[in-house]
Amino acid sequence: MRTPPILRSPRATAAALAAVLTVVTVCVGDAVARSYPFGPRTRSVNDLGNQFVPFHAHLWDLLHGRGDGGLLLNWQSGFGTSFLPDLGTYLSSPFALLVGVFPRDRIDLAVYVVTLVKTGVAAAAMTWLLTALRRGRGREWAAAVLGASYALCGWSVAEAAYNPMWLDGLIAFPLLCLAGEWARTARRPVLGTLLVTLAWVSNFYTAYMATLGAALVLVVRLLLEDGASRERLRGLVRAVRTVVLGIGLAAPVLLPVFLGTKHAYPGWTREFAPAAWPDAAARLLPATYGFFSPAVFLGTGALLLACVLAFHRGVPRVERWVWPGLVAVVALSMQWGPTHLLWHAFATPNGSPFRQTFVFSGIVVIAAWTSVARGWPDRRALLGGGGVLVLIAASAAPSALVTRWTYPLFAAGLVAALCALALVRGGRFLALAVLLLVGAQAGQAAATTAYADRQRLKQLDDYAPWGERQRLQADAVAGADGWPRYRTDPGLEQSTANDPLTVGGQGGAYYSSHTPDVTTRTFLALGGGFTSRGRALQSLDNPVTDAVFSVGARVHVPRDPHQVWNRPDDRPVTVTRSDVPSLVTVRPSAGPAQPFGRSPFRNQEELLGAPVYTLPRTVLRSADGAAATDRNAYAYEVRSGTYTLSASCPAGSEVFLWAPDLFGTARLGAAGEPADLRGDLPARRAGMLPLGPGTGRIAVTLRAERDGTVPHEAVGCLDPGRLAAAVAGLKRTGATRVTVSGSGVHAELPPGAEGVAVLAAPRIAGWSCDGRPAGSYLGLVAVPVGGGRTAVDCSFRPPGLRAGTLTGAAALVALLATAFGPAALTRIRRRRRG
Repeated sequence: MRTPPILRSPRATAAALAAVLTVVTVCVGDAVARSYPFGPRTRSVNDLGNQFVPFHAHLWDLLHGRGDGGLLLNWQSGFGTSFLPDLGTYLSSPFALLVGVFPRDRIDLAVYVVTLVKTGVAAAAMTWLLTALRRGRGREWAAAVLGASYALCGWSVAEAAYNPMWLDGLIAFPLLCLAGEWARTARRPVLGTLLVTLAWVSNFYTAYMATLGAALVLVVRLLLEDGASRERLRGLVRAVRTVVLGIGLAAPVLLPVFLGTKHAYPGWTREFAPAAWPDAAARLLPATYGFFSPAVFLGTGALLLACVLAFHRGVPRVERWVWPGLVAVVALSMQWGPTHLLWHAFATPNGSPFRQTFVFSGIVVIAAWTSVARGWPDRRALLGGGGVLVLIAASAAPSALVTRWTYPLFAAGLVAALCALALVRGGRFLALAVLLLVGAQAGQAAATTAYADRQRLKQLDDYAPWGERQRLQADAVAGADGWPRYRTDPGLEQSTANDPLTVGGQGGAYYSSHTPDVTTRTFLALGGGFTSRGRALQSLDNPVTDAVFSVGARVHVPRDPHQVWNRPDDRPVTVTRSDVPSLVTVRPSAGPAQPFGRSPFRNQEELLGAPVYTLPRTVLRSADGAAATDRNAYAYEVRSGTYTLSASCPAGSEVFLWAPDLFGTARLGAAGEPADLRGDLPARRAGMLPLGPGTGRIAVTLRAERDGTVPHEAVGCLDPGRLAAAVAGLKRTGATRVTVSGSGVHAELPPGAEGVAVLAAPRIAGWSCDGRPAGSYLGLVAVPVGGGRTAVDCSFRPPGLRAGTLTGAAALVALLATAFGPAALTRIRRRRRG
C-alpha cells in the first residue's frame, strides 16, 4: 500500500512531530507531579471537576441513549433547564465526542485524553500555519519545535489544562490565521469559511479572541505584501466576508448561547487590575505560577528566536520591525483597561483576567519563525537576541512568582538554544542541534506543567475522580429511579455542584455559566443554598420542596472525604422515599399567587398551597449569655464563636434552620448531629437544613467560624400531618399520566380539572404551552386549564434557536453563492455567446 502524499510531505511530518512532542511532554509533566492518571493526585480542580467532567458525563449519557432529556432540554439539573447553551459553551467541540468511546466510569480519563488530543492538534495546526506563512525548506523541524512551544505555552499547561474548552481557542488561532492567509491570496474560500465556523462553534469565547489576533496577523501580512493598495483592500474584504459567513453558519449555536448568558443569574463583576511588570516578565520564564498574571511561558528557544528577529540581517528590515512591533502592541494591550475589555468582549472575566494570553503566545511564535524561515541567525543576531532575553529575565527578579527552579531552568534552556543555533548554522551536528532544542523545550515545558499541577492543588478547590463513592451513589440513584412518575435527587451531600449529571437522577443541583436567573431566585426564595455567587445551586433537602418538585426519592451519602472541611463520616448510603404529587398539578385559579416574601418558610407554603410551618420567636445569645445584637430589623449579628438559639416548636414537629450567612455548624440539643453550614454572602449561601424533632422548648447550638448574620425567623417547625394532607390534595388534582421528552411535556389531567396546571419546573425562557408563551406560577411553568380540557402540552425551545437557524441558512446560501456563483455566471455567459 502506497503512503498518501500528504503523509510524505515534510510539512505534515513536522506537524505530526509537533503533536507527538507536545503530548509526550504534557504526560511527562503530569507524571512528575504524580497527577491523575499517573498518580494519586487528582487533576480535577476548580471548574474541571465541578463543571466540565460532569457535563462530559452527561454527553456520554446522551450519546448512549441514557440521559434524561436531549439537546434542547436537560431534565437532570436544576429541576429542568435549557441544555443547548451549555452544549455550545462546554461540549460543542468535535473532540468532546471522544468521551463516547470510553467506559462511563472512566470519564475523568476520557476528559484527560480529550485535553491531550486538543493540545496536540494545536501544536500541529500552528506548525502547519508557520510553514504556510513561509515554507522554510529544510527548517520544517524548527517549525515543529515552535509549534510545540505554542501548544505548551504557560497559558495552555497552567490555565487551559483545567478549562479544556479553552483549548479549542488554542487550535482556533492558527486555523483562523490560515483562513486569513487564504483570503489574502484568494484561495479556498469555502474551506476558510468552514474553519471560521468550526472555531466559533467549538468555543465562541476563545474564538472571539483568536479572531482578533488573526485579524492583527492578517493586517501585518497585508502591510508586508508587495502589490497595489487595491489588491490589499480586496484581500481584506475577502477576509471580512469569510469571517461574517463563518460566524453566520455558527449562529444556530451562537445565538442560543448568547441569549443564555442574558437570561443567566448575574455573576461576579470585578474591576481590571494590570499585572505588575516583574510578574508579567516572570511568567515568561519556566516553573512559575500565578492566577492574576499572564502565563506567557513559551520555552527559552522560542523566546530567543523572537528576540533575535530585530537583529537578524537575513530578514528584510521592515519585517524585522513590524513583527516585534506587533508583539509589543499586543503585550501593552493586555495591560491597558480599554483594550483589556476589547479582548474579553467588554466584560472583565470573573477568574483569570488574562485569557487572551494564548493569542500573544501565538504572535510571539510567528515572530520567532520569521527569524529562521529565511535563514539561520548569525552570531551577531544571537548575541543581540540573547542579551535582550537576559534583560527580560533579570527584570523578573523582584517578582515573588520566581521559584528556585526558574533561573536554573532558564539558564540551561538558553545555553542549549544558543548552542543548537550555533551548531545548525555551521551546517554540522544537525542531529545534536535538534536534540538540544527539543530537549530544552520539552524539559522546561514538562517542569512548568508539573509545577502548575502542584500549585493548582494548593490554591484551588479540587474534586476526586470517579471512584467508589460515585459508584455507590450512582447505584443508589439507579435503584430508586422512577422518572417521570417522580424525581430522584442524588442528595445534598454532593461530590460536585453537578452531581445529577455525574451520578444520575433529576436533582436540583446545577452549576453553569448559564444558570437561569429565575431558577436561582426561585431556589433562594425557598431557602436553597449556593456557591459561585448564585450560579452553583445546591439541592433543596426539604420535605415541602420535595413535594412541590415531585422528588419521590432522595439519596443520602456520607460527606465527601475529599473535601478538606468535612468531618469523618461513616454513614451508609441510604434512600429516603416520599409520597409526592405528579410533575403536573392543578391549582385553584382564585387569583394570582402572592409574590414571594422574605421568609423561605412562608414562600414554601405559598408554593405548596397550604400552611405547614409554625414560626416561633427566637432568642440568640452568645456563650457568656449576652443577647446578640441586631444587624438590622431582620437578622442578628454574629462574630466567630459559639451561640445558643432558643425557640419553641410543637411536639411532633420537625425543626428546620435557615441561616444563609452562617459559616460553621448547628446542632439541636446536646445529642444532636452537627449540621454543616457554609454561608458567606455574597459568594456562598447556606441552604435550609433539617435538625431533628421538635420537643417543645428547643436550643440550637451555633458555632460560627466567621462573622455573619442569623435571621430572626431562623427556625421553622414543620407539621408532618399538615404536609401529608397538602400532598394528598395535590395528588387528587394532579395529572394522571405525564410523558416527558427532550423538548417538552405532555400531561393527562383528571376529569373536570379547573384552574392552573403547574409543571414542577422553573419557568425559564423558552417554555410555551398551546402555542403561546407559558405562564408563571411563583417561578414555575403554568398554563390555565378548564372547560373540559383533559390534557396539557408544553414544549421548550431555547431562545435564539429559530433566529439562529434562519441566520445559518442565509449564511449557507451566501456561501454557496460565493463558491458556485462565479462558475455559474461564466457558464451563462458562454451559453449566451453560443
